[in-house]
Amino acid sequence: MQYGFDSAAIGALQAMPGFLEIFGYPDPKSPLGYGIDSTVQQLITSLLTLGSFVSSLAAGVFGSYFGRKPALWTACLLNAIACAIQIATTNAGVLYLGRLILGFANGFFVTFSNVYTAEASPAHLRGVMVALFAYWVNIGSLFGAIVDNYTKDRMDKGSYRIPIACLYIIPALLSILLFWVPESPRWLLHRGRDAEARRALEALRYGAVEGEFLEFEWTEMLKGVEEEKRISKKSALLDMFRGTDLRRTLLCYGIVASQAGSGSWFLISYQTYFFSIAGITKSFQLAIVLICIGFFGVNCGMYAIRHIFGRRSILILGALVCGLCELATAIAASINQDSQTTGRVLVAFTAIFMFFYNGCVGAASYPVATELVSSRLRAWTVGTATSLGYILAWLTGFCTPYFINPANLNWGAKYGYIWAGSNFLCAMFFYLFIPEMKGRSLEELDEIFAAKVPARKFKDYQCTIVDEAIHDVGVLVEKPALTAEQPKKMSPIKKILTSAAFVALFAAVSATNTIDLFSDGSCNDYVTTEFVGDASNGGCIDLGTSYDSIRVTGLDSGCTATVYADSSCSTNALAARVNECIGSGNGIRALTVDNC
Repeated sequence: MQYGFDSAAIGALQAMPGFLEIFGYPDPKSPLGYGIDSTVQQLITSLLTLGSFVSSLAAGVFGSYFGRKPALWTACLLNAIACAIQIATTNAGVLYLGRLILGFANGFFVTFSNVYTAEASPAHLRGVMVALFAYWVNIGSLFGAIVDNYTKDRMDKGSYRIPIACLYIIPALLSILLFWVPESPRWLLHRGRDAEARRALEALRYGAVEGEFLEFEWTEMLKGVEEEKRISKKSALLDMFRGTDLRRTLLCYGIVASQAGSGSWFLISYQTYFFSIAGITKSFQLAIVLICIGFFGVNCGMYAIRHIFGRRSILILGALVCGLCELATAIAASINQDSQTTGRVLVAFTAIFMFFYNGCVGAASYPVATELVSSRLRAWTVGTATSLGYILAWLTGFCTPYFINPANLNWGAKYGYIWAGSNFLCAMFFYLFIPEMKGRSLEELDEIFAAKVPARKFKDYQCTIVDEAIHDVGVLVEKPALTAEQPKKMSPIKKILTSAAFVALFAAVSATNTIDLFSDGSCNDYVTTEFVGDASNGGCIDLGTSYDSIRVTGLDSGCTATVYADSSCSTNALAARVNECIGSGNGIRALTVDNC
């Protein structure tokens, strides 16, 4: 939630008058009277990524020696320091320091929240529990957008200080609640603290399972840890790239890399451009709709992981649908990139993409990544994989302007061709190499990987560790009963029909929401007024007050415009301001305004 809130809030802060007055520069051409240097914007984002990268790399060492709870407490402390710096400072250099420290906190939050959840959850609930990461990221994004909306019109420093101050809330609550949360029992076992590990497991399963089943899980853990210690070497870092752990490490890296390979950064970051060419003026409302669609997607994905598909199937489905969405946007842009109809197609497929990315790849990637690696190396492998994810996200952001910029390749939404291919490659990777791990304990997975079982034979492999644990405990029941009642399997036809229903439903919802948000939705007759001239970046054109609804066309390639309700370009429907161009375009040269 913390990660999602900051991601959603920080972009809007850079357009708030109070923030620009301190960290920007006077710009008479801007409706707000201020501009902001692109270097400042880049450093605000990239230093957060750098901090997250560094702390994710350090997560293996820290987590192995100090545990999961101390790592989360450290993240809470770093978050408090970073927020205090960002709220108090009026110096850009100190602001950068605050963003860097916040990145340190985020890296620990992301890595250890997933690691702890995977290690503490029972096998039959682990996929859903780790998928809650994506659930709370979407909740945080929604709250971040709402807070920004209510502070954006403030003309004082409170416009940006209030959203930053909200970053205190979750870590403050977490730092208190952690006192009642037991440490990871698997980490305690690896540190030789067996009595504490047993108490931690009993606390985590309190009242949820009967004594013999708890004893079975405990025995299975003990045997798994003993086997790991037997085959492990002295260096955990090198063990990640030795023997069967090399396979597990590469699969974990591939899963995390698939998040960047989906092209989500491209569609989400450039959705405002799609809104503008579609003639949509209520961009904030549509942004909220898209976040809600993504949130609904996560909920559907969590249900599907538990009751309909396995992890592998939902990853393949998500990659294929996301690839088709990217392909559709690219084809639409190839036909006519700047038409309003094309814009509507782009927005509709962006909404479908948001649903399936969040519900499939976003929801399943971290559960799979944390399950793939051995317990002893989990903090090391997931930490370095998270660092890889940050590098790829930064690389995507760095390269995207070159493809979209009119001064360079000027592909615009046709950039989706690359991401469509990337998604299809991800789907192939999931199909060929990712095993189905649903219902397996982490110790069972250790045994299966040690036996070098091919990915497609995982489901049928009978683990000896289960039989040994049953024998030791004396529980005369089958394994499924020990992990809770398993859901009834759906036939392949039902799975296909369910998937098709989801696609049809959200195609309809996306199209409906898009149409409702067009400024000319109720207009039948248009009168065209043409303004000939040049409105450079940030320039405002006053259209008067006689129009009920308007539509802006005639933009230079690579530029966007926003429609507002008054001549100051600060509210919502009857004036047009040229937004910052993606490339070197001069903005509106021949602005056409259709009114009704």
